[in-house]
Amino acid sequence: MTEPIIRVADIAWGRIKSPDLDVQEEFLTNFGMIKVERTNDKLFMRGTGASHHLHVTEKGDPGFISLAFRAASEDDLHKLAKEAESASGVEDIDEPGGGKRVRLIEPNGYTIEVVHGIEAADEIPVDRQAYNLGNIDKYKRANELWRRAPGPATVMRIGHGVIGTPKMHECTAWIRHHIGLIASDEVFVEDDKDKVIASFNRIDGGKEYVDHHVFLYIGNENAGLNHISFEVPDFDDVMMGHEHLRDSGDYDHVWGIGRHVLGSQIYDYWKDPYGRVHEHWADSDTLNAEYETRYIPADEGLKSQWGEPAPMEFINHVSP
Repeated sequence: MTEPIIRVADIAWGRIKSPDLDVQEEFLTNFGMIKVERTNDKLFMRGTGASHHLHVTEKGDPGFISLAFRAASEDDLHKLAKEAESASGVEDIDEPGGGKRVRLIEPNGYTIEVVHGIEAADEIPVDRQAYNLGNIDKYKRANELWRRAPGPATVMRIGHGVIGTPKMHECTAWIRHHIGLIASDEVFVEDDKDKVIASFNRIDGGKEYVDHHVFLYIGNENAGLNHISFEVPDFDDVMMGHEHLRDSGDYDHVWGIGRHVLGSQIYDYWKDPYGRVHEHWADSDTLNAEYETRYIPADEGLKSQWGEPAPMEFINHVSP
C-alpha cells in the first residue's frame, strides 16, 4: 500500500444547498444546532464544541455539495495542491471562520474540501447528570433527581459523512490515498470479501484513539449523500431529540432508535425538509492504529444490536 498524500485530522463540516434558508435554519435549530452567521445566500450552524461551524447551507436547488476535512497543517494543504490530480490551489476561504482550503473532486464528482486555520469558537458547556449504573456505581447520583428539560438534542460536533457510490473500489482507494483515511470494517456480500458494499473508514491518528468511522462509502446504483452524522452527549439526549422532532410533526423520521453493530453508536435518523438525512448519535467505539481492518458479512455488519432493521428507504437513500 502506497503512502497517502496527507493524513487529515478530523471531519469539519457538511455543505448542502436548500431553496429556503429560513426553512433549513428552522430544521437545524430543532435538530439541535446553533446559528453562527447567515448571509443572503449562506447559513452557518455550529454545535457546542470548539468548531466555528459544522454545517453549511448554500441557497439554491436542493443538493449535496461537499464534505470538509481538517488538515493537520497548512503545509499539508500545499502538499495536496501540488501532488493531487485535479486539486485546486490553496485558497483563502471567503466565509465566516476564514481559513484556507484545497478542493478535490472525488470519483463521483463531489467536492472534498480540505481545510486549515478555521477560527475556533468558545465551547458551550454541556452539563449532564451522572448515570446510576448498577454494576459500577449505583450511587453516582445520590440525592440528586434525574430531570432533563424537553427540547432539541444538543449537537456537540460533526461525527461522519456517508456517500453512496456505484464505484466502491475506486472510491475507497481514492479517499485513502488523498486524505489518509484507514479502513475499520469492510462489509461484503456473497461470501466474497472483494464484493464490498459498505466501507467504514476512520482517521489515522496513530496511537491516539479516534471514532470508529469518520467517513463511509456505501454501494448504490446512484451517487449522492446518504447522511451526515452529529454527536450528542448521551442516550437520553438522543431520546429527547427524537421526541422533540417527532412532536413538532414537521419532519420525516427514517430509522431508529437503535444501537449499531459497527461503531456501536446509539442512533436516530431524520430527513430535513428537502430529504437530506441527518443523524444523532452517542457512544461510539474508539480505535487506534493497532486495530486491524475486519471483513464482516452484510447480514452481521448492517444489523442493529437492538432496534429495528434498517429500512430500504435508508439503505437505498442518496441525495444528489
